[in-house]
Amino acid sequence: MRASRAVSAAIDFPRIYTSLGLGKETIAALQAFRKRNSEAHRIHAQLSAQPTTIDIAHYRSILKNSAIVDEAEKLLKEFKPVTYDVSAHIKAIETFEAKAVAKAQETTEKIEVELKDLQATLANIEDARPFEDLTVEEVGDAHPHIRKSVETMIQKGKWTVPGYKEKFGDLSLM
Repeated sequence: MRASRAVSAAIDFPRIYTSLGLGKETIAALQAFRKRNSEAHRIHAQLSAQPTTIDIAHYRSILKNSAIVDEAEKLLKEFKPVTYDVSAHIKAIETFEAKAVAKAQETTEKIEVELKDLQATLANIEDARPFEDLTVEEVGDAHPHIRKSVETMIQKGKWTVPGYKEKFGDLSLM
């Protein structure tokens, strides 16, 4: 038990949450589970530390009425713990586990799709030619709307780009 507690303390859960890209609901559910788990461990340790035996001889020496001690001893010997049906709790835990697994699978699928997109983008970046090597024709082929707007500007007799002077200043010597 101490080993599992040491491992649990060594885990950096916030880093795991962010690196896996878990949703807010999943993170909240995991945090609530961890809190309940640590509380159960604390209560278990607290109860385990308490003595579980009853010294009947001690009570016989203190109390004058030995009939009460005899009756208490008889009740202790006849005591049988009550068993509870925990199937409802187990079912709730299994439902929670199923939801957590489903959320984890959704997250895994999303991460895999995003990873494929990022790998494709990286491959495009690695295979792309430097900007200096591009020609005007290639830029026009890649973005036809640029070619159309330039043709429209030429037909209207506009030889300046709107917003150019505001952004870069007027470089004319006049």
